[in-house]
This record gives sequence, structure tokens and C-alpha cells, in this order.
Amino acid sequence: MSQETRLLIVDDDPDFVEGIKSILESAGYLVDAAYNPRTGLEALKTKPYDLLLLDIMMGRGAEGIMVARKLRKDPVLSQIPVLIITGLREQIAFLFPGQPLHPHLLPVDELVEKPVEPKLLLDKVSALLELAAKRKAPK
Repeated sequence: MSQETRLLIVDDDPDFVEGIKSILESAGYLVDAAYNPRTGLEALKTKPYDLLLLDIMMGRGAEGIMVARKLRKDPVLSQIPVLIITGLREQIAFLFPGQPLHPHLLPVDELVEKPVEPKLLLDKVSALLELAAKRKAPK
């Protein structure tokens, strides 16, 4: 992947962020991190990102869901693919009972569970970036 590909991680666990940031940077990505939803949204509005890696359970609850919903409503930010990374699938089951993830949350995105294997992380990131590039390509 291009070294100009910029990723943003929004997660309130600094140890986890450092781990996946190291994996992504070693693969040639430029990676920024925000440790709460507010600074994450500010970063998204001030710098162009190619992909957002977003934790769901932050702060007072499922604040990652709030970030994802705000992105979908923004005509520019809605183009950014989102890779949801969550601690436990069970933590979000109360939000979407009977389903691994609500189908209308972000239909084109991916979800991985922590801890994430480096190869799986890089595969998911690459797949989402390729999908986003295809959507941007002229038809």
C-alpha cells in the first residue's frame, strides 16, 4: 500500500493503540491516533484520512457507535471506510440482540474483535482500502 495512505485509530486504550499503530506503520501506513470520540471527530474534520479504525466501547458506553453515525450523516466523511475493532462481541450484543452487528450500522464496513492478529488486521485494512478505491474510481 502507498506510504501516503493515512489511517486514524480512535480507541481509548493507549496500549492497544500503540500495538496496532506499530503493526500498521511497519506495513507502511501513516497512522494517527485519537483517544476519545471528540478528538477523533476533530481529527477527521481537519485532516484527510483513507480509513478509520474505531473502537465501539469508549468512555461512557458505546460512543464509537455515535462516531460511526455522525460519519454516515456527513457527505464527505461518509466516504471514509470504517473498521470497527471491539473488545468483545458480547459487549455490543445488548445493542443489537440476536445479530452480531446491526446490518444498517455501516453496511460496507468490517468488524474484528480484540485482540486482533496482525495479519488479519492488515488484510482487513487492505480490503477496505481497495473497496474504497474502487468506489472512487470513475465508471
